[in-house]
Amino acid sequence: MRFQHFDSLRVFTLTAKTRSFSAAADQLNLTKGAVSYQIRQLEDQLGFALFDRLPRGIALTPKGHGLLQSAEAGFDSIERAIAALQRKDQRRLTIGLSTYFASRWLSPRLMTFMATHPDIRLRLQPTVDPRALDDEEIDLAIRWGNGDWSDVPIRQIFPCPAWPCGNAQAAALVQQLGLAQALPMLTLLSDREDSSAWSEWFAAANLGQAPETGALTIPDPNVRVQAVIDGQGIALNDDLIGDEIAAGRLFRLSDVTLEHYGYFLACRPGAEGAPVVADFAEWITSVV
Repeated sequence: MRFQHFDSLRVFTLTAKTRSFSAAADQLNLTKGAVSYQIRQLEDQLGFALFDRLPRGIALTPKGHGLLQSAEAGFDSIERAIAALQRKDQRRLTIGLSTYFASRWLSPRLMTFMATHPDIRLRLQPTVDPRALDDEEIDLAIRWGNGDWSDVPIRQIFPCPAWPCGNAQAAALVQQLGLAQALPMLTLLSDREDSSAWSEWFAAANLGQAPETGALTIPDPNVRVQAVIDGQGIALNDDLIGDEIAAGRLFRLSDVTLEHYGYFLACRPGAEGAPVVADFAEWITSVV
């Protein structure tokens, strides 16, 4: 005959833990008699005693102790399975982005997304290479550049033209010699070795080819900003360094800009149809 008294089994585990019919009754909001009855009914079903009734309380029998271990393991397994299923039902989204963009633009606006989408569990994954969408199971990545990527679906968040900036010493050199004469004396900082940004800017400024030597690659945008402040070179930046410009730590070196540069949302292939991805994409492109 199949075991059917699972309610009584739960009463048994609580009674065994408290070693008291009265304490179990209080926690279950039952009478002591009701708890005692369910335990007796369970023992009749099992065919063996679970407790020794003593003058002062109760004690588990050896079989009662064995059943307690099995019951606790079974209930724990069920509770873990329920928790896992509940987590699967929650909508999750992982965004890969630089700490530069996260701190300077996204963070001050993010609570509006959380408030309107409380069912989405959002994880921001800092990365220095938002092109690597396979890392950390990233669903969406926020990229900076000209949008010329064919590897994944791309959607522009907002344009943010890029222009060269330097510290006070670099700005003074440009002021003294002129941009064309000063540039060969300055190290060009870039975000990656295969970046075309400086070449595009030199072409836009009618300054010929960008120098192939004297360049320094610093993938992390925040580190690159600090490197410019420290005098390690000059870099192409955008309006997100407005605080440094206002404080006189950085200076714009030219009015020539890369107008087509900005921030783009890149979607991991196969994830673009997910409702949670669509929700975030719609929000971030409308909040600008």
